[in-house]
Amino acid sequence: MAFEGLADRLQNTINKIRGKGKVNEADVKEMMREVRLALLEADVNFKVVKDFVKKVSERAVGQEVLKSLTPGQQIVKVVQEELTELMGGENSKIASAHRPPTVIMMVGLQGAGKTTTSGKLANLIRKKYNRNPLLVAADIYRPAAIKQLETLGKQLNMPVFSLGDQVSPVEIAKQAIIKAKEDHNDYVLIDTAGRLHVDENLMDELKNIKELTKPDEIFLVVDAMTGQDAVNVAQSFNEQLGLTGVVLTKLDGDTRGGAALSIRAVTNTPIKFVGLGEKMDAIEPFHPERMASRILGMGDVLTLIEKAQASVDEEKAKDLEQKMRTASFTLDDFLEQLGQVRKLGPLDEILKMMPGANKIKGLNNVQVDEKQIAHVEAIIQSMTKAEKIHPEIINGNRKKRIAKGSGRSVTEINRLLKQFEDMKKMMKQMTGMQQKGKKKGGFKLPFKPF
Repeated sequence: MAFEGLADRLQNTINKIRGKGKVNEADVKEMMREVRLALLEADVNFKVVKDFVKKVSERAVGQEVLKSLTPGQQIVKVVQEELTELMGGENSKIASAHRPPTVIMMVGLQGAGKTTTSGKLANLIRKKYNRNPLLVAADIYRPAAIKQLETLGKQLNMPVFSLGDQVSPVEIAKQAIIKAKEDHNDYVLIDTAGRLHVDENLMDELKNIKELTKPDEIFLVVDAMTGQDAVNVAQSFNEQLGLTGVVLTKLDGDTRGGAALSIRAVTNTPIKFVGLGEKMDAIEPFHPERMASRILGMGDVLTLIEKAQASVDEEKAKDLEQKMRTASFTLDDFLEQLGQVRKLGPLDEILKMMPGANKIKGLNNVQVDEKQIAHVEAIIQSMTKAEKIHPEIINGNRKKRIAKGSGRSVTEINRLLKQFEDMKKMMKQMTGMQQKGKKKGGFKLPFKPF
């Protein structure tokens, strides 16, 4: 995550004060000095840092905080609230026109990932909001830009409107909206041209498209890895076009994340979406309160639940629940579950969304080896149907055969069988507790097992 370094610094700082029974102004001053350094090192705009530290300090040294029963925790709450406010306060939803189609202009500099982001956003709009988007290839200058968007359209099975590179972008946008109305596309995403820097010709063209299409949204696509330059770019585009939102790309990269914290404060333009990887579903709405929780090590349960709901097959989940209740869970089911969990995203990122994960020693340095999961899959796939259903029949000779077929060792097979048996026992206990809870109106599982 882009905020890795910032998160580590802030968590170490607030943990020192969190557990204190008594806190004075000197403690707050020391903490804010550390917070200030952490934000500046994360490449957050200097003025933004100054304002943030001032607001937190003023609230943190108030009598109701310092005289409270848990002043340390109260101060952490203040930091979380101000960090949330800094990033926009609350999730800013995408517009929906009263009379379709809703028109979205995608703007930004060349190399920010505008074309790919257009495809990702269209995919999200279709899946999350159940809409029917049309992608528009209006970048006639960059070699292969049109072809790239058409390829993404085929990959996503989504319509792409193009008139080639000899027609003006303004005319392309105009004809695209006519086409969208004919074909009942309720969202139109116009992929406009970029330059290597902000210039007059680029802005004039974008202004002309804006004037003709009267877009409901103008989204600036910014590469989070460009740091402070991202803030300067956002300022320029906002002054010229009047942005309605920002999409930050490469927020999963090796970057300090300061741009995300600065853009909203400097331009007063909300961050609406963030790109978190290469895949076409690696984009999500930006929730300031959830990001603040993640940065401060408090987890992000809501995003985790949403990922699970979007990835997990409901019928398979019900089937699994039944198997757990009747203790008929097999290694085939276990293999299925591994596949479902992998759909949620990188496992080390998923772990960090769980509350209290920051308190687990060394978790921030955990790199979940995806190869290990592939090894488990190879072992199970090398078993016969009978062995998957009744692993207790797997004797020494069978283990040697499975080891040879999967390219793994007998030790690894023994470890997997032991883990599987332990998991089955745990599932039996959990489902037993749930059954008792239903009879007594007591304990309930807080989720359906994946």
